[in-house]
Amino acid sequence: MTTDTATVIGHSTSDKAVLFGGLPLAGAALGFFLPLIAEWGAGQKWVPFLRPLELIASWDSWWAVIACTAAGSIAGVLLAGMALEDTLKVTITNSGIEFLKNQQTVRVRREQVAVVFLDGREIVVQDASSRELARERHDQLKSDARQIPGAFRRHGYPWSEAGDPHGEKFRRWVEDDPDLPPTVNAVLRARSKAFDQGDKGKADLRELREELGKLGYVVRDRNKNQYWRVAA
Repeated sequence: MTTDTATVIGHSTSDKAVLFGGLPLAGAALGFFLPLIAEWGAGQKWVPFLRPLELIASWDSWWAVIACTAAGSIAGVLLAGMALEDTLKVTITNSGIEFLKNQQTVRVRREQVAVVFLDGREIVVQDASSRELARERHDQLKSDARQIPGAFRRHGYPWSEAGDPHGEKFRRWVEDDPDLPPTVNAVLRARSKAFDQGDKGKADLRELREELGKLGYVVRDRNKNQYWRVAA
């Protein structure tokens, strides 16, 4: 979606219509038929969660249908909101870039930016010293992702079609790498442990990436392996 002053990458109006129209409708339909499903399931000994199904099946039919339909619709709205919040929204203007996801905002001023590129499904912004000012995973389909370079070029940002201009400098990290200071090894070791924490470790991975940036190092991840380089 493009306005006079900004280009926005994220869910389109049609995507939002599908989310906030389709999910509540699907939830309402499921809720409507839930008492019938519960009544059938309560008679099958192999069905899991037998007690809750028996409880629903015992409810008076007319208000049970209304309650389940309303609950299903509300659940659909909540799921749509969660899906929207979990999707990266990028707002690009001539004066800067804003990344918004899960109520966390990263802002980069135009004068800080030396190059922008895609690293897999991540949008990366670097400054003149090759430090990463932002690295955010986008949620665009492959066909929509082709529009990302044009969105940045439209506002005068240098775009690298070949990816990271310093990509050949990355080296895979190994435990206690002798070419790294102890402090950097310690941060990379902590990041390595965060990979095993799933979603809970994502915040630590981001925070520790920023810590490495302050120490003058850049890191990127490949299948839970870390690759590092020194910022120019």
